[in-house]
Amino acid sequence: MLEKRRKRCYDHCMRSKNSEQIQGALLTLLGGTCWGLSGSVGQYLFESEGMDSRWLVPVRLGLAGILLLGWCFLNYRKTILAPVSSRRDFRDLLIYGVAGVSMCQFFYFLTIQTSSAAIATILQSLSPILILAATCLIDHKKPKPAELVSISLALLGVFFISTHGSFHQLAIPFPALIFGLLAAVCVTIYNVQPKRLLSLYPVPCLQGWAFLFGSLFFTIVFQPWKYYAPLRPAGLAGIAFVVLVGNVLAFTSYMMGVRRIGPKKAILYGFSEPLTAALVSVFGFHQTLTSADLLGFGLIFFSLVLISLPIHSFHALHASVKKS
Repeated sequence: MLEKRRKRCYDHCMRSKNSEQIQGALLTLLGGTCWGLSGSVGQYLFESEGMDSRWLVPVRLGLAGILLLGWCFLNYRKTILAPVSSRRDFRDLLIYGVAGVSMCQFFYFLTIQTSSAAIATILQSLSPILILAATCLIDHKKPKPAELVSISLALLGVFFISTHGSFHQLAIPFPALIFGLLAAVCVTIYNVQPKRLLSLYPVPCLQGWAFLFGSLFFTIVFQPWKYYAPLRPAGLAGIAFVVLVGNVLAFTSYMMGVRRIGPKKAILYGFSEPLTAALVSVFGFHQTLTSADLLGFGLIFFSLVLISLPIHSFHALHASVKKS
């Protein structure tokens, strides 16, 4: 009888764990897809509505922060001020909100403004490689074979995307390359840094404060009222989309997924973002992706899959290749 109870308890725990993993995967997929769509709408706002990222990002962050904190006031009234009441939590939230979430959005939209949504999202997706490289440098240890292969594939993918295979010229503007890599650094921050905060507070409350802090920071730095922003109906609809879908829905879904499956797996499922942006660029903006672009996307995607595999799986794969 005791053995049966143990087995039922074990089966229940496994089902709960599997359910948590599936929910986390679906949430991060949803978040990535929303980001990809939002980036494409951002590209439309820059190209067709004449907006500037120094105006759009503070406005977008501010509106999203107000909406989320308003919702939290109705649903988490007792805890809404808790993240900013503790000195340590406030400091961590400030780092997460400004250096992570908000700077990522700014560099991401700046990359879109200087290139395209597809290029911006694929460069931003290099964050797992940056996490790996930083860890190896800080811990003074050599990367494992799978990690070396992943880094090499990612660098090769960036080379094909940025040069189209030519050593003599860049296929995308150099500023866009730098902005995209900076966005990847910021993605690394907001995936890794808030682990403790996520265990203490509801995700919508953290996101609301993060957006609001970022909006205040960029408002002070850029003074967005200095930039002309024609607010035609299509532009207003685009702003509503990037606020509701690209900020409120995307970040909340993605960070809830991170809380369930961890940043390492979440980043892999978040690859739905560049895939969505690439499809919209091709079919919505009629942009042509060259064979070099597709090869670069494929190499980076494979590097992310490889880096997310358990190490024993890589050794098994390596052994089977040697045998053949």
